[in-house]
Amino acid sequence: MMTQRTLTGNGRSVAASRAQRAFSMVELLVAMTLLSLIVLVLMAVFSSTQRAFRASVTQTDVLEGGRSTMELIAADLRGMVPSYGVSNFVSANNVSGNHVYYYGGVNFMATNNSPAPTPAGNDYWPLAQSLPAAERGVERTNLLQYFFILGRVNTKWTGTGYYVDCSSANPLYPLYRFYAETNIDANPVTLYWNFMHTVSYSQWTNMSHVMDGVTHLVVRAYDKNGYWLTNGYPQVASTQPAAKRPLNVWFSPPEWGEVGYLFYSNAVPSAVELQLGVLEDRTIQRAESLGANEAPSLNTPQWKYLQAQSGHVQLFRQRVTIPNLDPTAYP
Repeated sequence: MMTQRTLTGNGRSVAASRAQRAFSMVELLVAMTLLSLIVLVLMAVFSSTQRAFRASVTQTDVLEGGRSTMELIAADLRGMVPSYGVSNFVSANNVSGNHVYYYGGVNFMATNNSPAPTPAGNDYWPLAQSLPAAERGVERTNLLQYFFILGRVNTKWTGTGYYVDCSSANPLYPLYRFYAETNIDANPVTLYWNFMHTVSYSQWTNMSHVMDGVTHLVVRAYDKNGYWLTNGYPQVASTQPAAKRPLNVWFSPPEWGEVGYLFYSNAVPSAVELQLGVLEDRTIQRAESLGANEAPSLNTPQWKYLQAQSGHVQLFRQRVTIPNLDPTAYP
C-alpha cells in the first residue's frame, strides 16, 4: 500500500517543512542561558532596590527618633528656672577639714559618665571612632554626659534628668528620662538627689525609656555674652575675664575635653548647646548580636565593631536659649 504525502506549493512535504522550522537543541540552550542571565540581573536590581529602600527607611526612623529626642530635651531645657536658694553641693573644705554642705536647690547640673565601676561592676569609656575620609589616626570621640534640669509648673517644682546606661549590652546605649515633681513650698533639692540616687543605683525602671543606640550626649553651657562656660574651677587658671564668669556656678576639672558644672541660687545658663549621636538600627542590631552581659567597652568584639561604625552614627546639634535667665547672675 502506498503512503500518500501532502506536498507543499514548492513540492516539499509538510513534515519536512515543519522539521525545518523547529528549534535546535543549541538554540534552546542559548535562549535558556539568556533568560537566566536576565532573571539574575533583575533579581540583583530588585535586591539592591530593596536594600536601598530599607536603608532609607532605617535612616528616616533614626532621624525622626533623633529629632523627637532633641525636641523633648530642648523643651525641658527651656523650662529651666533658678531656685534662688544656695547649693547643697560639696563646695570646698573648711578650716577644720570637714566638707561644707549647703541647703538649697540645684538649677542645672551636668557631668560626664563616671569611669569608676558602677554597682553592676562595669566601667565607662568613651567610644572613639575612626573617620573614613580623615588622615590616619584621626578619630571622633563620642562622650556621654548625664544632666539634671530644675523647672517649675504653676505651684510645683519639676525635676528632669537624662542618663545613658553604658553598662548594658542589650539594649545597647539606652537613653532614660527621669521626671519628678514636688510642691512649691518644699525644698527642690529633693528632686536633684532623687535623680542622683536613681542613677547611682541603676534604677532604670524608675525612669522612662526614650531610645536606644545613643553613643554621644553632651550639653554645653553658655553665658549671656556667648562664652562657653568652661572655666571657674580652681585647678586651672582662668582664661576669661572675671566679668564673663557667672556667680553661683561650680565647675569640675575637665575630662575628655568637657567640664562638669552645677548651677544654683539665681544662676542658669543663657543658652545650652545640645549634641546627640545615635547609631542606625541595623548597626545596633549587629552590635547587640556581638554583645554579652557586660559593658560595651569590656566586650572586645562589640567594641571593635562599634569603633569602625562612624559612618553609621547620625549626629544632631542644637543651641537652646533659656528664657528664664536672671541677668544679675552675670556681673
